[in-house]
Amino acid sequence: MIANLRRLSRQLIQVTVILTITVASPALTGCTTNPATGKQEFTPLMSPEREKQVGAEEHPKVLQEFGGAYDEPRIGAYVAQIGGRLAANSELPNLNFRFTVLDSDIVNAFALPGGYIYVTRGLVALANSEAELASVLAHEIGHVTGRHTAQRYNQAIGLSLGGAILGAAIGNQVASDLIQQGAQLYLLGYSRSQEYEADQLGIRYLVRTGYDPYAEADFLQSLENYAALEAHLSGQKNGQNSEFFATHPQTAKRARQAVDAARASGVPVEARPRLRNRFLEQIDGLIFGGSPEHGYIRGQTFAHPKLRFQFTVPSGLRLINQPAAVIAKGQSGQSGIQVKFDMAPLAPGSSVLRYLTDEWGQGLRLTDTATVTVNGMEAATGAANVRLSSGAGQIRLMAIRYSQNRVARFIIAIPNSTSAQMRQELQRMTYGFKRLSEAEAAALKPYRIKIHTVRAGDTLDSLAARLPYTDFKRDRLRTLNGLAANQQLIPGMKLKLVSDSN
Repeated sequence: MIANLRRLSRQLIQVTVILTITVASPALTGCTTNPATGKQEFTPLMSPEREKQVGAEEHPKVLQEFGGAYDEPRIGAYVAQIGGRLAANSELPNLNFRFTVLDSDIVNAFALPGGYIYVTRGLVALANSEAELASVLAHEIGHVTGRHTAQRYNQAIGLSLGGAILGAAIGNQVASDLIQQGAQLYLLGYSRSQEYEADQLGIRYLVRTGYDPYAEADFLQSLENYAALEAHLSGQKNGQNSEFFATHPQTAKRARQAVDAARASGVPVEARPRLRNRFLEQIDGLIFGGSPEHGYIRGQTFAHPKLRFQFTVPSGLRLINQPAAVIAKGQSGQSGIQVKFDMAPLAPGSSVLRYLTDEWGQGLRLTDTATVTVNGMEAATGAANVRLSSGAGQIRLMAIRYSQNRVARFIIAIPNSTSAQMRQELQRMTYGFKRLSEAEAAALKPYRIKIHTVRAGDTLDSLAARLPYTDFKRDRLRTLNGLAANQQLIPGMKLKLVSDSN
């Protein structure tokens, strides 16, 4: 044992020397001063050239995950023009930034190293002026010029590298495996201090480009209002589960600091135009919510015009359309119920029941398996008793042969406390899955943003009544337009409405 301890001691000394040489020696690799932040940087594991390479490698993956670029050249060009002016006033004007509007109704924005900036059309729709949209783009440019990804990557890889060397020295495979995590570490979320720094840099670029720097704080408020509405619609206690806040921690302090930075710039309040009308003209007709490529949520029904199918979930469940699946979650009295729908490859000629038991449901110990027919399509179902997050329950699987090489799949998590009536409604949901005819699919149209000029006699309630929703119409209209609770409508002002007429 003493010999083993001596050997381990020598190995740890070797590790210390190695780490000192490879990670902690700026003299060997050199420090640089970041022109945007003025800070000394030590990022030997991700150079600026490597940042460009990473961005180029990951750009196609981002497009795939978020449903591709929004197919409306006018919107894409408009965003790129705004971003290009901001980037030209950054400390890296020659980086060749690339701006992409993603075809997603999720409200989000993010950046990849090397100058790849993304905003979703959902975020574009939430903005209420060109200055507000510019504030988001400027913030993301700040992440790039601040080299925040390189800093996070260097820190994370350094820790993983230390663990790997230590693992190699002491023969610990678990520790050695840490280095394998490195490939995706540049996608880690930013720290809170980096978010604040990106805000500061973004305001700098807004001021240099001639935009109103106070627009950033107003857009942050719109994001908070949007998150609160989404939380209310989904039965959550707060809105911090939103996609945007997963990568952009939002606090009252951050908003206050944005205002303080705007004041420190020396630009007086309301001294610069927000360019609201120009912005609204550009986004008139923007698809809002689901798109033809990803399908539509219409009340309790999800319909896909390209793949030509639809199904309806029971009342008490809220539909959420994600890039790879459609989710339905129980609310209030139905909490704990969850549904996931997606499609998967099916070997031609393969039995759907065999696919269910031997492939998809393998390891679940399925019981109650059976072959059934769903609107003329071969299907198979089965269940397994499991432990859900809400307690004991059941997982019900339904696989439906949608074509010779594709299967439609429902996974339903059902707590044991679920009523018999709700169980029947969930069963009707799966048996109600159907193909759409060409005419039915062609009749499905997306919602679009329509710009309305307020007339005498228009009220918030009268305009909200025109929205194609069944609930919270007034709240939706206020949130979409960034209106205060007691704000009065003035004839001539322009508002965003949502229309189902194309």
